[in-house]
Amino acid sequence: MARYKYKALTAQGTAVQGIYEAKSKDDVLIMLRQHQYFPVSIVLQSEGREIELKKLFKKVGTKDIAVFCRQFYSMLNAGVSLISCLDILRQQTENKHLKNTLSGVFDKVQQGLTLSEAMRKNTDVFPELLINMIVAGEASGNLDAILDRMAAHYERETKITGKVKGAMMYPLVLAIVAVFVVIFLLAFVLPQFIGMFESNGAALPLPTRMLMAASRSLTGYWYLYLIAVIAVAALIRRLLKVPKVRYKLDWYKLKLPVLRVANQKLITSRFARTLATLISSGMPLLQALDIVSKIVNNKYVEQGLTKVREDVSRGVLLSTPIKEMNLFPPMLVSMIAVGEESGELEEILNRTASYYDEEAETAMEAMTRLVEPLMLVVMAVVIGSIVAAMILPLFDMMTNVQM
Repeated sequence: MARYKYKALTAQGTAVQGIYEAKSKDDVLIMLRQHQYFPVSIVLQSEGREIELKKLFKKVGTKDIAVFCRQFYSMLNAGVSLISCLDILRQQTENKHLKNTLSGVFDKVQQGLTLSEAMRKNTDVFPELLINMIVAGEASGNLDAILDRMAAHYERETKITGKVKGAMMYPLVLAIVAVFVVIFLLAFVLPQFIGMFESNGAALPLPTRMLMAASRSLTGYWYLYLIAVIAVAALIRRLLKVPKVRYKLDWYKLKLPVLRVANQKLITSRFARTLATLISSGMPLLQALDIVSKIVNNKYVEQGLTKVREDVSRGVLLSTPIKEMNLFPPMLVSMIAVGEESGELEEILNRTASYYDEEAETAMEAMTRLVEPLMLVVMAVVIGSIVAAMILPLFDMMTNVQM
C-alpha cells in the first residue's frame, strides 16, 4: 500500500485535504468520487511505512493527547458528529505529526472503520490505554463520557510528567556544564601550559602527565571521541530494548536508595489512577489489570502485575496478590481491601491516586534536593583535580627559580 496526499473541493466549494492509503491513484479517485469531492491534486507520499525525520523531533506527548481528548469531548458533548469532530481536529491541531495522523484516521473512518480501529493503526501516536477506552466507549455508547475521563487522566499525567522533568532539569544542566567545562580546560586551557612545561624541562608529576596525555588525545583525535560517544549512545539505546536488560534496570530503579522512594510513589500514583479510570468506565477487572501492567512503564512491575492478574482470575481478591508483590505502600493495599469490601473500589482508588500524586511530587523534590549538592561536589572534585594538576608544576618551577 502507498500513501497519497490529496487535495479536493466539496460540492459547496470548500477545500479539503488529507492522506489516503491505496494501491494506486485510481483508488484515491474512486474514494473522492464516492464522497462527491472534486480532485485537485493527488501526490504519492511514500511506499509502505515511511520514517519521517519530523517524528524524531516532534513527538506526540501526553499534553497533546490530553488536548485532543478534551477538544474531542467538548465537540461530541455539544452534538457535533464524529466525522465532523475529526475533520475539525485535524485542521486545528498544532502538532504536525498528530495532525497528519488525524487526517489518516479521518479517512479510515470515512471508509467505514470504527474510530478505535482507525486509531489502532497508529499505536505510535495513540496510547494503548486510550484505544482500549475508545473501544469501551463505542460498545457502551458513552464515547463522550469516556473522552472526558481520558482528558482528565492525561491532564493529571501531564502534570506529573512535567514535575518529574522539572525536578531532573537542574541536575542534568549541572552535568552538561561539568562536561563542557572539562572539555574546555583540556582542549583550550591546558595546551597553553604544555609548551611552558616542556620548555622548562622539569620532571612533571604523574597527575600532570596524565592530564597532558588526555589533552593531546582530545585535541588530536576529537573525532574518535565523537564517534565513541555516538556509538555508546546507540549501544545503550539498543540495550534498553533488550527485555532482560530493561527488566534489570527497572529493578534497580526500585532498589537504589536515591531513586526507590520517588519511583515507588510515581508507579503507585499511575497504577491507582489508571485502574480507577478503567473500572469507572465499566471495564472488567482482569482486562483493566492487563492494560495497567503495560502502562506503568516498568518491566519489573509489569511482570508482578501479570502474576496479580493470574491470581485474580483464579478468584483471589485483588488486595492479596498486590500485598504479596511487596512493592506498593501498605496504605494502597489497605485502601484496595476496603474498596473491595465496601464495593467502592473505583472511588477509593481515585482518592488514593490523588494522595500519591502529591506524594510523588514531594518525593521528586526531595530527590532533587539530594542530587543537586551531590552533583556540585562531583563537579568541584573533577574540575578542582584538573586545576590542581595544572598548577602543581608551576609551584615546582617557582621553587626551582628561588633556589
